[in-house]
Amino acid sequence: MKTTPEQDHDAPATGPGAGLGTRERIVRAASRLMQRQGYEGTGIKQISREANATLGSVYHFFPGGKQELATEAIRHGDREFAGMLRTALESRPDPAEAVAATASLLAADLRASDWLDGCPVTATSLGAAANAPGIRSAAAEAFERWRGLVHDRLLATGFAAQDAHELAHTVINTLEGAELTAQIARSEEPLLIAGRHLARLIDSYR
Repeated sequence: MKTTPEQDHDAPATGPGAGLGTRERIVRAASRLMQRQGYEGTGIKQISREANATLGSVYHFFPGGKQELATEAIRHGDREFAGMLRTALESRPDPAEAVAATASLLAADLRASDWLDGCPVTATSLGAAANAPGIRSAAAEAFERWRGLVHDRLLATGFAAQDAHELAHTVINTLEGAELTAQIARSEEPLLIAGRHLARLIDSYR
């Protein structure tokens, strides 16, 4: 019996897509591929193969095509990174130590991916955001969410509101730049150095 795209939900028996519905597999595949290859370097056919889904299913769930899918991929990357960031920031009672620990975790994860998995938002949005308002908006929301997590952590530990606001921008901006540099250099050092200096900066505001 022929199935419709809505019924096309059989996940692989094993592997990272096991147990996921078709739409979720497509989004995760798009996020992973665009994180590694960028928006321009990733095609719909490759995403459908990676997700073990038909092209019909991809266009059923994302009738807006690649731009709509990239927007959702950014949102997925945003949620994943926010979860990691929240956990890392809460891993130490002292916020300066927590930010340094966050940088160390990013460095370890980047090395574990053989320097392939940088920021899921930046890699997807660069080169596409200028002509795609949805992608630009999703990326801006992601950075705002991440800054908010740092800001709230600093506020909760006694920092003044304006200091927390400015430090949150500095932390996220610095980690983003250090992660890209580490990826290009294939070295953890840029992130580890950034973490140490951010910790000192935060300490200076006490």
